[in-house]
Amino acid sequence: MDSLPPPVTDDYPDPTRLPLISLYEAREAMELLLHFADDTSEGWAAGELARVLAARLPTEE
Repeated sequence: MDSLPPPVTDDYPDPTRLPLISLYEAREAMELLLHFADDTSEGWAAGELARVLAARLPTEE
């Protein structure tokens, strides 16, 4: 059975690195996921991922 690597708990070595994704980029990705949401298994997965991401995003910028 494969096991997952331990989670990263330290900061990046270079503090000037950008965040993995900006709030704007996350919202754009959600819109794209919702565009592909439909009754297929892939479409359902896209809609479900958009719902999960939406719950994690702040409501204000």
